[in-house]
Amino acid sequence: MSATAAVHSLWTTAATAADPISKIDAPKIEYGQLAPTLIVVGAAIAGVLVEALVPRKSRYYAQMFVAVVALVAAFAAVVALAADGYATTKAGIVAMGAIAVDGPALFLQGTILLTALVGLFTFAERRLDPAAHGNRVDSFAAQAASVPGSDSEKQAVRAGFATTEVFPLLLFAVAGMLVFPAANDLLTLFVALEVFSLPLYLLCALARRKRLMSQEAAVKYFLLGAFASAFTLFGIALLYGYSGSMSYATIAQVVDGTVQDVTPALAETMGNDALLLVGAALLVMGLLFKVGAVPFHMWTPDVYQGAPTPVTGFMAAATKVAAFGALLRVLYVVLPGLRWDWRPVMWAVAIVTMLGGAIVAITQTDIKRLLAYSSIAHAGFILAGVIAATPSGVSSVLFYLAAYSFVTIGAFAVVTLVRDAGGEATHLSKWAGLGRRSPLVAAVFAVFLLAFAGIPLTSGFAGKFAVFKAAAEGGAAPLVVVGVISSAIAAFFYIRVIVLMFFSEPRPEGPTVAVPSPLTTTAIGVGVAVTVVLGVAPQYFLELAGDAGVFVR
Repeated sequence: MSATAAVHSLWTTAATAADPISKIDAPKIEYGQLAPTLIVVGAAIAGVLVEALVPRKSRYYAQMFVAVVALVAAFAAVVALAADGYATTKAGIVAMGAIAVDGPALFLQGTILLTALVGLFTFAERRLDPAAHGNRVDSFAAQAASVPGSDSEKQAVRAGFATTEVFPLLLFAVAGMLVFPAANDLLTLFVALEVFSLPLYLLCALARRKRLMSQEAAVKYFLLGAFASAFTLFGIALLYGYSGSMSYATIAQVVDGTVQDVTPALAETMGNDALLLVGAALLVMGLLFKVGAVPFHMWTPDVYQGAPTPVTGFMAAATKVAAFGALLRVLYVVLPGLRWDWRPVMWAVAIVTMLGGAIVAITQTDIKRLLAYSSIAHAGFILAGVIAATPSGVSSVLFYLAAYSFVTIGAFAVVTLVRDAGGEATHLSKWAGLGRRSPLVAAVFAVFLLAFAGIPLTSGFAGKFAVFKAAAEGGAAPLVVVGVISSAIAAFFYIRVIVLMFFSEPRPEGPTVAVPSPLTTTAIGVGVAVTVVLGVAPQYFLELAGDAGVFVR
């Protein structure tokens, strides 16, 4: 017998003697309950294959088809799971403890998928810019790898190239966002954070016009996002050191002191509150960065202004939904035993976020930066509902996120329509007299601004009323007073834009309003419809959010 055969014989004999194979349990994956995420991931991979295999001329339509079918199918899967009771009676932990399938997770996943579908329509718009060399163009660079202004970029434009990779990138981002609020252990949370952040960094750099500004925005977002990810990872490491586990439920038990099996090593780390407090602070800091709360908001105005406007709209809506979902789950499931420690800090963050966003927005002269600071103020309003720490607080936040996301995408879709020779006319002075030049577009934008301001009979009013009511009932009445003052300050700059559009003389050299294709028209129409329906008859949707407001532990 050769030496190799002898060694192999020893291995197999040893393996048979110890029989370790029988002790490794095969992973148990509930594919049906993970269907929404799996559909989107599968479609994203299919999108990569489309880029590799389909001729360039046909890619746009193939990618559109794959993305729309995937998002619709994933939403149908979410509805089917909710109808089957997985939001209430059958809620549970799946994928060997990694993912929670419960009311908040399904509600937020449904919101993200619908938001992504509407955002996808703005990504696919190709009628706003004049045709270049006989080819229709979209908002994205002809060839992303080309240096701005180089000969290769000019050749790509002449050849009619299009960066159709934006569709699989969108789907990968959505896949990460679906997992983020449903993650039930810290490692899954971090992986989901990176999966949806990296495609967004790329998408921010792909603007067709003002490419240098777009690339600057992407670099800023990437660098600050990397810092935030590092804080999050360090916080996860400290919480693991404190509790000896990545699982939300186990960490919560160790924090509460209700854990059953206390080893000597665990007893030693459990007594070290510094690990717990610093770890929790760093983890929450990373989540507040994604939410865009002060003082972790510095990336927001520059990235919103520099990114292609369809990406800004999608990011402003969907990222907020995913990040607030994850923040709610961490605070309510992992750290309820630390409530007296995190609530005062969140009070301070909510107050400076509401006031900071509203006050700084008054000074803005660019419509995209104004909407960025508006989104910061809204993060503060939503934090008021988070601070309530009650079931009504969760349901009010879910409702607010659903209402806010459609208004945001609609508003940014309108911004893409107002154009001059340099592309989108985002300087506020150029919007003067828009109501006389294009009454319908100005009226639609006014509806969105009134919803942001929280005027009655809009979804913004119903959402603000819900979170402020929950905060007041949760013992945060002073916070509500600050919120109402901030809303009044914010209403000033929203109404100032409306006055500028309808009561100012239009400039002779002012911008034109492009006639969109049915894609952007649908995105804006959905935004208006949701704004009005949730404002006039919010009761059904508030009850839906109420039914979905219980986390599985």
